[in-house]
Amino acid sequence: MTHVVFEIGLALALMAAAGFLSSRLKVSIVPFLILVGMVVGPQAPQIGIFDLRFIHSAPLIEFLGRLGVLFLLFYLGLEFSVSRVMKAGRKIAVSGTIHVALNFTLGVIYPWLMGWETYEILISAGVTTISSSAIIAKVLVDLKRTANPETELILGIIMFDDIFLAVYMSIVSGLVLSGATSLGGVLVSGGIALGFMLAILIVGRVGLRWINKALNVQSAEIFGIMVFGLLMLIAGFGETLHVAEAIGALLVGMVLAETEHRERIEHLVLPFRDFMGAIFFFSFGLTIDPRTLGGAVWPALGAVLVSLVGNITAGMLAGRANGLSYRASSNIGVTIVSRGEFSIIMANLGKAGGLAAILQPYAALYVLILAVLGPVLTKESKLVFNLLNKVFRWQQPAPPKSAPRPAKPVVPAEPAGPAAEPREEPISSVNDGGKA
Repeated sequence: MTHVVFEIGLALALMAAAGFLSSRLKVSIVPFLILVGMVVGPQAPQIGIFDLRFIHSAPLIEFLGRLGVLFLLFYLGLEFSVSRVMKAGRKIAVSGTIHVALNFTLGVIYPWLMGWETYEILISAGVTTISSSAIIAKVLVDLKRTANPETELILGIIMFDDIFLAVYMSIVSGLVLSGATSLGGVLVSGGIALGFMLAILIVGRVGLRWINKALNVQSAEIFGIMVFGLLMLIAGFGETLHVAEAIGALLVGMVLAETEHRERIEHLVLPFRDFMGAIFFFSFGLTIDPRTLGGAVWPALGAVLVSLVGNITAGMLAGRANGLSYRASSNIGVTIVSRGEFSIIMANLGKAGGLAAILQPYAALYVLILAVLGPVLTKESKLVFNLLNKVFRWQQPAPPKSAPRPAKPVVPAEPAGPAAEPREEPISSVNDGGKA
């Protein structure tokens, strides 16, 4: 007899404990969820009725994790509508291009030097290029930096990353999931993926009036069914075309962000995003056997070092290109170091395509390190800048303040003419009871 409900409850209890610990330590919950999933799973023991292997509930947890990906990307699409992207202008284009071009180039060269195959290189480049918008946004709020001059540029880079992710995942998923090997097959797969993406966006723009009218219902129940039904339908249809279902979710979010029901949809989706998103990271951890991490340790550490160099350099270049100070530019670099949900999504894409088994433990270790290190570096950004400034001498230290000179004593001015002698008063003696 199986106890699926009990196992799901146990999994949620473990996730809640991980969340409590992360909140007390004031760091992202993402690495804790992955770690908990890695500790339990098929290699874990069974203690009485507590089956930490999650054998019977594993398929359900995996499916809920897939839904978590859809809700994460769907909500992201709601935040970055097509019109908002078009209005962002030159600042986002320049900064985002610098960040993506530099990190993607390094992300391709690094696994190529390790001798990986072409598709594994493409997945690894996706893992290491895209920053975690969820972790970065939370860190900016927690550290009260939303009003800083560099924050707008940071959010712009994140937005550009998400646009790049949509295009890149569309192409790579078409290649990896279809198994195309010839040049013609690669072009066809990439063309189908891009055509699907453009078709959804065009239909959404043309049919915006009908979408607004269809969603104009009072019943919250019917409204939710319509929104979630559209999300699952488009994401699932994209999967049949060998396009990652996460891309379909992102596109649906971008289309619905243009409607007059955007705020209502966000309010509806937010609890599902948080709940299902947590299950997604936990389920990813379940797929990682800690005993297999040995071969991924050095590749992951090398990728972390490459990402630190690439992101800090990109932050400095982007900040200076937009007229920010060296200190603010350094803040950009350390803030965008964090990696999380998108790296895991890319690793899962490699698993779905039957690529090398090292990709998942490699991505897990990489995310674990940067999901913790990124917020710490952001919090200590002043110390990081001072250390870098000692090496590169971007900014000369301010001259030491000299000690204040003692004040000169005030000498009263002499009178212009000779001073008059005081007039003596006559002194009279008075005898007791007698005359003078």
